[in-house]
This record gives sequence, C-alpha cells and structure tokens, in this order.
Amino acid sequence: MSKAWTKLVCTGAFAIGLSACSDSLPDVGEDQSGDGTGIIELAEFPDRPYWGDTHLHTDNSVDAFGFGTRLGPEEALRFARGEEGTATTGAKTQLARPLDFLVIADHSDGLGATRRLYDAPRWYVEWVMGDETVLRWYDMMHESPQQSTRALGELITAAAEDRLPEAFTAEAEAQAEATKDIWNTQLSTLDRYNEPGVFSAIAGYEWTAMPNGNNLHRVVMFRDGSEKTRQTFPFPGINTKATQLWEYMRGYEEETGGRVLAIPHNPNLSNGLMFQMTMEDGSPMTEEYAALRAWAEPVIEATQIKGDSETHPFLSPNDELAGFGVKGWEIGNLTLSEKTEPSMYAGSYARSGLLRGLTLESQLGVNPYAFGMIGSTDSHTSLATGDEDNFWGKHTGNEQAYTDRATVTQNMGTRVGRFGWHYLAGGYAAAWARGNTRAEIFDAFARREVYATTGPRMSVRVFGGFGFTAADWDGDWVRKGYSEGVPMGGELKETGEAPSFLISAMKDPDGANLDRVQVIKGWIDGSGEMQERIYDVVWSDMASRRRSGGRVPFVGDTVNREDATYTNSIGAAELRTVWTDPDYSQGQRAFYYLRVLEIPTPRWTLFDAVRFGVTLSEDAMADAVAQERAYTSPIWLKINS
Repeated sequence: MSKAWTKLVCTGAFAIGLSACSDSLPDVGEDQSGDGTGIIELAEFPDRPYWGDTHLHTDNSVDAFGFGTRLGPEEALRFARGEEGTATTGAKTQLARPLDFLVIADHSDGLGATRRLYDAPRWYVEWVMGDETVLRWYDMMHESPQQSTRALGELITAAAEDRLPEAFTAEAEAQAEATKDIWNTQLSTLDRYNEPGVFSAIAGYEWTAMPNGNNLHRVVMFRDGSEKTRQTFPFPGINTKATQLWEYMRGYEEETGGRVLAIPHNPNLSNGLMFQMTMEDGSPMTEEYAALRAWAEPVIEATQIKGDSETHPFLSPNDELAGFGVKGWEIGNLTLSEKTEPSMYAGSYARSGLLRGLTLESQLGVNPYAFGMIGSTDSHTSLATGDEDNFWGKHTGNEQAYTDRATVTQNMGTRVGRFGWHYLAGGYAAAWARGNTRAEIFDAFARREVYATTGPRMSVRVFGGFGFTAADWDGDWVRKGYSEGVPMGGELKETGEAPSFLISAMKDPDGANLDRVQVIKGWIDGSGEMQERIYDVVWSDMASRRRSGGRVPFVGDTVNREDATYTNSIGAAELRTVWTDPDYSQGQRAFYYLRVLEIPTPRWTLFDAVRFGVTLSEDAMADAVAQERAYTSPIWLKINS
C-alpha cells in the first residue's frame, strides 16, 4: 500500500478504539435503541424468514461514487422498502417485493471522499486547489458515469504509484471530520427509516483490508440504534488486521453495552487467506485467536455479485452441482495482482472452510470457522436487487446499457464491467426471527439461524435432533424442532445415535419450482482426514425420477432461450422429509447443511439478450440458464471429549 494512498483514505484522525461524541441526538424516530421493545409483539418462535441485503454501497463509498453512483443512503432505503426510484442514469426502478431489512455497508476508508471533491465549487478546485490533474478529474466526474469511472481509475493508479497531486492529498486531512459528519447523518437517516414490524434499517459499514489485492473485507453490522452507534466511528481497513477489527468490536461492546458482529466478504477472491490453518502472520493458530474469531464472525457471505463461494469443482470433484457461480472467478484475486492457483482454493470456499474448522477444533478445542451462511448483493448502485430480471449491474458506470444498445452489443458476453457474463445477480440473506426489528434480525445472525440464497426467496427450514420421524409432521413440528432439537446454526451433542433432521423447503411464491433438497455432510474420519458427501434426500417426482448409478436424474429444462421464459410444469412447490444420517459413526466431528435447488431458469444475461436483441457469446450462452439455490447454515455434531 503506497504512502499516498494511505494518506488519502486512512488519516490519523481515524480512531482505533471508541471516540467520544458530544453531539446531541437529532429529532429522529422512536426506535433509537434498535430493539423494538414494546413496539411490536414478538412470536414465540421465529415464525418466518425475513429477507434482506447486508452489503449495499451508496455514493458515500469512494469507489461507488467514482464509478458514477449518485444515489445516497436515503434513496437506498426507500428502494429497499419497495418505493419506486430513479437510478443514477435516469431509468425508473423498483423492487417487485420490498425487503425486510438493509445494511448500508459503505467502505470505512475515505468515507465520502470522492463526493467531497465532486461537491466542491469548480472555482475552488481551479483556484484554491490549483492543480490541473485534480481539475480534470473533477470535470470528468461531472461529465458522465463513464468518465467518472475513468477518473477514479486514474486516481487509484496515481495513489498506488505515490504520485497523487499535493493539492489532493492536502484535502484528505479533512477526512476525519467528514467521516464523523457522514456517519452521524447516516445514523439519523437509519433511525428515521427504521420501522419495527415493517422494515429494519441496520447500521453498518465495510472494513476493507486487501493485502496485496487479496480480499479479506468484512461487513460490520450493529444491533443498536444511534444512541449507541453514535459513540463509535467506522474502523479503517487499510494498514489494519482482522485481529484489530475484532478488538475494536470487543471495545465497542464493553464501552456501550451494545452488540456488533462481522461478516466476512464472499471469500472466493482471497487467494486462500480467508480460511487459513494458521494465524494471520503464518504462525500456528492459538486457542485464543480461534475463540476471538468464532465470537466476532458467526456468519459469512457465501454468494453475491462477484461469484459464489459454496465450493469449487476442484475441491468437490464428486459434487456434480459444485460449479455454480465459479467460472470466470478463478483468474486471480480482487485486483488481479496475484494469480489464483488451485492450491489456494481450500482457503477461499465455505465448505472447505467448514472442514478446516473441524480439523482446527480437534487440535485447539475451539472451531474458528463454525459459521453460518448468507447471501447479499455487494451492489455499488444503491439498488439492493438480487433478481435476475431486474439486475442493475455491479456499479452505475454500466447502467447505461439499459438504454444504450451499442454498449450492450459491445460488452455482452465479455468479462468487462456490467455485462461480464460471470457476474451474478444475487444474492439475499434470509433470517429466521420472531419479528422484524433490528434486535431480532441481529440475534438471528448471531445464533446463525440464517441462510443464503442466490436471489430467489424460497422458505427453507431444518431442525437436527435424535429420533425425529415422519409422524412429527402431523403435529406442531416447529415446536417439536425447537424443543427436542436445534435449528440451522445450532449444535448437537452426540448421544451414540445417528442424528436425524426435519427438512422443509417451499418454493419462492413468485418464482420457480424446486428440483431437490440435498444434505451436505462434512466430517473428520478416523485417520483425521477431511471428508464430504452429498446426499439427495428429497426431490420432485420421486416415483419417476429414480436413482440411477447412485444419482438422481436431471430434473429437465423448460427455459425458452428465444424469449427468456420458463414454466413450472416440472419440479415441486414443496419438498419435505425426515432424514437420518446413514453413515454416522460415533466420535465423528461433523456438520450438515442443506442445499436447495430450483429448476433451471433464465439468468440476467439471457434477459438482456432478449431485451436488446443481441447474440450471446459462446461462454455467456453456456451460462445463460442456471439452477438458483439456497444454502442453510450448518448444524454441527459435537463429540464428547
């Protein structure tokens, strides 16, 4: 990291710990505490999955603004709540269904820095700052999203090469005060839009550590309203380590009595660093480090716009459905500064991370990688949409494709920008909660009763226990699941009996039918080796789709490639079963999670090809149809020690 770039986005005024703030609270909504106490009645048990995005960027992010985004937190919240809005490039946009919660996760480093330059009067930039390069960047930012994107690219390159104009780096000295103002303004906005029972506006930001271009980002998510979050400021990612972030989080909780957690970014671009078998410096992992990480990071982001991180075909050669959202993302790290080698994959994908956690637990007594899974967008447009037919790209610099057919024709099927075929339109996070409040949503994340989808809103539930049978469906099976077992994210203590699971999946009411439900089991065998197995446990049309060679036949494909449509003439609206592990062995450390697959449906690339009348490239056409999916948080089987 260059000195100039460090000066630009990480000035000394950022506090490592807490910063006292004497500002009086603004006139905001009645739920500043964030817990919704006394405002809504909570269900006895979590009664439904609440849908949200924990990774959305607005014009307060250095890169999002530089790429052309001109929508702020307020527009982002209105969009997530279901209101019609106008995208930066002028098109009308709206979610077909509102979200239940949103975390605006702008980058903590340089919060609002590019907007501050943009908002300055031109005379100030020309006569006071007095630098031709800075003035040219200023004019490019005002010209168009495309030119703004080019300006940001030049700015980042200049910073990396330690040749930022002095006039620009001098302006960075005011960044600390700007961060304070932006953070406090955003907290006030969140309180205004937070409506217990209807919508949870949750405070957060993205900590953006990127050593040598390897993506170790985390979204920091708070449980609390502004009466507590106003006592801290976003923690910088540049020149800091994850252990420092976790200590900052622990300090926040001790000082305020609040709650906070971190969500590791989709790990596929970490080049093996997200789930290392060692400490950050390469030394042997300690019990203390493992326990701190397990406390700080109960959930990871497993799928988003920049690909899917459940597993990789190289790691799971016997998993015929392992390749979703992988192609095009194995070429390097986040900045493409380092090539990705297959030996790095195990530290970059969730399933192998979970397996490594079991191994480390056997050595340390603590599992640092006992995480649940969610999806989110990582959109840099202020538009939190994970829908294939409503995809607005990674960033605003590509939005013009919706009205500019020439741009579509030029970029469709390439790996450049918004029309890179390998970008995904998803995903979303689903949280099983007793009601829609900040506290209830946060607590679902903390106990890992959450799951990931690649965009569709299918309802998925699983309970693990001992002795569940099909007769349990006839009664209050949810009550039985909670009283005699544990939900997703929970832990079972071995009893010498094979664990059994109540498994339920229902299709997205507005989406595609379901193909199948699988149980993914990972375990450590008697020799200490990591093992995995995929079980097809229930699927549509089981009478006619009989196993062949140990595999369930392909469900079929109703997608019309000419008009990007499909029919629900195959698949099932609901799948449920009770499954008992047939390969259980006493003393075996194991985890179990569900993977739920829809029937094939069109991807955004096919929708755009039809919308604009263009021909997809061979690579893009091969991936124009996919089976959207969900991944639940695991249930762990703990051995008696």
